[in-house]
Amino acid sequence: SDGSIRLHQMTSEYPLMQWNDSTNGQPVIALQWALTRPAVFFVLDASSNIYIWDLLENDLLPVAKQPIPSENIVSMAVLGDPEKPNGLLGIVLAKESGQIDIQYVKKKWALP
Repeated sequence: SDGSIRLHQMTSEYPLMQWNDSTNGQPVIALQWALTRPAVFFVLDASSNIYIWDLLENDLLPVAKQPIPSENIVSMAVLGDPEKPNGLLGIVLAKESGQIDIQYVKKKWALP
């Protein structure tokens, strides 16, 4: 609820990493790992901002932030096929109105 993100290992109750205030204090609505690149994950906050984290590029801050100003985003899912090396990776966004929006991710964050 405060924008903190914690990375846990299944064998320990203590986080391996913790990023406080990662969304400028906005609650985290959804967090999804990329299906095609294990070090990348996406965060959706309550202000409809999407943050892209690539832990191989920067493990302190997100590598990109994309605001979605047109309408409130209420849910997010990641699509892609980890078995295919084409690097096709997308984010499905569910809007408050019920509309679905699919946005594709740049290859540099999608390629294995």
